[in-house]
Amino acid sequence: MSSTVIACSRPTAPPAAEIPALKLAITDISGAEELEEKYEAFRAALAAALGTEVTFFPVENYTAATVALKRGDVDLALAGPSEYVVIKSRTNAVPIVAVTRPNYHSMIVVPASSPLSSVADLKGKTIAMSDIGSTSGHLGPTSLLLNAGLDPKTDVTVQMLGDEGSVEAIKTGKVDAWGGSAVDYADLLKDDAGSFVVLVEGPPLPSDVIIASSNLDPAAIELIRERLLAQEGAIVSEIATHVSKYVGSTMQPALDADYDPIRTVYQAIGQGEFVQ
Repeated sequence: MSSTVIACSRPTAPPAAEIPALKLAITDISGAEELEEKYEAFRAALAAALGTEVTFFPVENYTAATVALKRGDVDLALAGPSEYVVIKSRTNAVPIVAVTRPNYHSMIVVPASSPLSSVADLKGKTIAMSDIGSTSGHLGPTSLLLNAGLDPKTDVTVQMLGDEGSVEAIKTGKVDAWGGSAVDYADLLKDDAGSFVVLVEGPPLPSDVIIASSNLDPAAIELIRERLLAQEGAIVSEIATHVSKYVGSTMQPALDADYDPIRTVYQAIGQGEFVQ
């Protein structure tokens, strides 16, 4: 009597995730020369940590980065908090790793001789800020106005004058108050420290963030996150060597909900369509 042997096929294990060659954009650097000067060490550290080729894809601004991410021309981008929420709303980009920035706060300052003693006293007054959409120089100070019960569209007059222009305005008395970052305050007003009073300093602002194109394989994105966090020390050391705002930074998993405060301010200033 013959017997029949039935061969049982074993399930094939899914292939291990692989990280393809990647194109990297830095959203706040527009020139290729400055990109190389400030971020080449960061690019090289990313390539070493990820075990793949990483090349620059220069962009003029975050709008160009948005288009490049959507088209698949860019795989990774390093963006600021306000840039991230706009990019996310248009591309469904995936936040991978947050890069913290020490002393990343916004504040509101008045001359030491000012009769104003609280943020609420700014109702009907004029405040100078930096650039539209700047996290620390616009959205952060605006959040402080909101927290004090002020409507930034009707209760105060906001003048967007750039970093140096806004500082000059408060120094010369052209405005009643200045809203900006703690770093800019320490840097641009350091020689006049005794001439100003800080009305309020806000909590830490959301971190910068490394984001991935939604066109990347989700498994590859997760592997990128794991490797970046595993090599945090080496990567931060390299970027901080050439970009001072990252001195003392750390890296941690990025959560989209951490950027909801930025979305709230956009809504409050009537620009919610940018982040929906």
